[in-house]
Amino acid sequence: MTDRTPRTARGTRTRAKLLEAAEEVFSAHGYHDASIVKITEAGGVSQGTFYLYFEGKQEIFDELVEDLNRRVRRAMAEASHSGTDRAEAERLGFAAFFRFTAEHPALYRIIRQAEFVSPRALHQHYERITEGYAAGLQQALDDGEIVPLDPTVAAWALTGIGEMIGMRWVLWGENDKVPDDVFDEMIALVHRALGLTTGSREAT
Repeated sequence: MTDRTPRTARGTRTRAKLLEAAEEVFSAHGYHDASIVKITEAGGVSQGTFYLYFEGKQEIFDELVEDLNRRVRRAMAEASHSGTDRAEAERLGFAAFFRFTAEHPALYRIIRQAEFVSPRALHQHYERITEGYAAGLQQALDDGEIVPLDPTVAAWALTGIGEMIGMRWVLWGENDKVPDDVFDEMIALVHRALGLTTGSREAT
């Protein structure tokens, strides 16, 4: 297999530009109607340059799913880790997820395409998100912050809540934002599920 890892800062920027263009094209056209020509045109690079970094459409799609996953997990982790307790960490983590999806609505569209185009990438996306979430819940359980529960089951269930709220109000909504009252109700539900005190209902 050819090693297509960028060797220079310029190469790294070009590869990032191609991934950004792929996000735009796959979101707008879907996997089957997307093409390398459309991606390179959107990225402002030649087709020859594309093949320096990716073997083909499938590879850049899989890498895009991984890239989006890495970025959304980083955003959520950085936000939740700034919380002073688990209740605040839940609020901050979900708020970060909704901000990311508002900025990258393609996340939903591309992940749903992965169900048919690349099931492995789809499974890896959700497994990585829930793995990190479960680890945080396990720590909170060990610290006595939440009620006894299975962290893995809770992580999958609560991730599902966030996914559906984001789909309804970020992807399908009019303002690309979860309304404050909806966010507060969702967080209150999450807190009750974990046995946490909801606390103040500040805006997102």
